[in-house]
Amino acid sequence: MTEKELLTVAVRAADDKKAEDIVVLNMRGISAVADYFLICHGNSDKQVQAIVREMKEKVQEYTFDVKRIEGFDEGRWVLVDMGDVVAHIFHKDERDYYNLERLWGDAPIEDMAEVLSQ
Repeated sequence: MTEKELLTVAVRAADDKKAEDIVVLNMRGISAVADYFLICHGNSDKQVQAIVREMKEKVQEYTFDVKRIEGFDEGRWVLVDMGDVVAHIFHKDERDYYNLERLWGDAPIEDMAEVLSQ
């Protein structure tokens, strides 16, 4: 399985739990941490946690590894490290504050419309 397939599984899992404003940044050549950053948000701590649980379950179902999850208990900014894909799942208020899209403004945005329309 490729990192694009991993990204697709993660994006669909987030969408299944009604994550809002799903954005994928192509971090190749910009960050040594991961090839893709998936950024999305939920409107409550519980929704953020539900998105994380769904993502972990689906990713593992497709035999990918979830290396680490940080911030789950608080449900404000949860980082899901899947190796080549790192998901940042925010509570809406935290996403507005940290604004990772602006911070990584030089990273191209991946078009995930086809994945989200399925």
